[in-house]
Amino acid sequence: MTSRLVAYQGEPGAYSEIAALRFGTPEPFESFDDAFEAVEKKQVACAVIPIENSLGGSIHHNYDLLIQHPVHIVAETFVKVEHCLLGLPGSTLENPGRVLSHPQALAQCRNFFTTHPALKAEVAYDTAGSAKIIAEQNDPSNFAIASKRAGELYGLDILQENLADEEWNITRFFCITHEQETTRLPSIPDCRECPQKTSIVFTLPNEPGSLFKAMATLALRNIDMTKIESRPFRKKAFEYLFYVDFIGRSDDRNVQNALSHLREFATMVNVLGSYGIVE
Repeated sequence: MTSRLVAYQGEPGAYSEIAALRFGTPEPFESFDDAFEAVEKKQVACAVIPIENSLGGSIHHNYDLLIQHPVHIVAETFVKVEHCLLGLPGSTLENPGRVLSHPQALAQCRNFFTTHPALKAEVAYDTAGSAKIIAEQNDPSNFAIASKRAGELYGLDILQENLADEEWNITRFFCITHEQETTRLPSIPDCRECPQKTSIVFTLPNEPGSLFKAMATLALRNIDMTKIESRPFRKKAFEYLFYVDFIGRSDDRNVQNALSHLREFATMVNVLGSYGIVE
């Protein structure tokens, strides 16, 4: 395993690459599945995966992948998404054209398209990938929505900044390693004094009040739950997995007591990791 390679999905210049730079040397992969597989096979030290966006919500596929692979969350980081309109040098918005980007980025810039009706949104596989396509096609009527870094990497002009409908556009990323990997990356804080979160996933019996009882295991111990997400349980129709984030470490006494209590009636409980923030 190359000790400092950090897998991410997308092309150089993607927001995921910006997150990956905080942990080591970014290594691009075509899909999230490929990035997880690289961690599982220990081809990389870790991977950064987007887990939710402040505007677009959760990235559901990555929640599913967290339990399909032997991985452990060791850190979280936040990247401010600053969408720019990129074009070939000398291009302008005067003529009709098409604008390529990831579907989530296009959805976050609806106001821009409302005020520029001659420009048509077109889905691409990645924000930075759309910048790469525009540079390769060399057509001045084509544009991309991507990061400023992507524009610099592919030699494109920044025609307009701050395209997103809302200013508070932030993506939360998990840094994951193989569950058997004990070597901590130098960039990840390793101190009990650092603020810590824990992420768990569990399933419950289909009984009245079971979710209430699960939440009570935290509430009765004054453990602050920061997020809950439900996903379909693929092994059984109309049963659900519950992903929960809360403040505290999995080896804290009150957290251990809460997890022991939860295991008394939950059909499955899996601790995905305890972690701090890397900035």
